Parts: sequence; C-alpha cells; structure tokens
Amino acid sequence: MARVLIVDDSPTEMYKLSAMLEKHGHQVLKAENGADGVALARQEKPDAVLMDIVMPGLNGFQATRQLTKDADTSHIPVIIVTTKDQETDKVWGKRQGAKDYLTKPVDEVTLLKTLGSVLAG
Repeated sequence: MARVLIVDDSPTEMYKLSAMLEKHGHQVLKAENGADGVALARQEKPDAVLMDIVMPGLNGFQATRQLTKDADTSHIPVIIVTTKDQETDKVWGKRQGAKDYLTKPVDEVTLLKTLGSVLAG
C-alpha cells in the first residue's frame, strides 16, 4: 500500500483523511502546515501528498509549487484537498503542479479512486 503525506492544519480533516486511508491499508504521514509538509516530503519521499490550501505561513499552492518544481520531490504526485471550489482555484492548483484537485468534504470512494489514479501515473 501507499505512504501518503497529509498536509492540513485542521485536526478534524487530518483525522478524517487519515481514517479513510488507514482503513484501506495506507500508511499516513502528517504535517500541520505547508513548510513542515515540504520538509517532510523531502525527508520521507511519500508515494503521494494530500495538500490543503488555506494554512498559516506557506499555503498549499506555494507548498505544491515547491514540491513539484524540486528535482528531489517532483515525482511525488500532489492532490489538492480543500474547501476552495472556484474554477480559478482549480486551474491555479493544476498550474502549480497538482495532479488532481478535490473539494472538501471528500467522500472515501472519490479519495481512494483519485489516489489510485495518480499513483498509477
């Protein structure tokens, strides 16, 4: 199963996403903000990253850009998972290098299907 890094400043969202992934055998790594998420991704090289957008300090767009433009982490697919559901946000997220964009609340089937598809390449 996959090692998935969740980057989200909401303990509730972190719990929900972790529970969904762990239930299906995935290993979860956690970071509470963009800067920690980037650092942990560089250190641990997870199979995928679930990235929130609205966080203190380095936001999810900035963190996604750092990960996808860095030679050490550019192979790690980033899925943005956020409450921001405007088309402009989705376009901007993809432009930063995100492989997919999900809007909260995310249901388990959609999350697992999206994760499977980005892991498959």
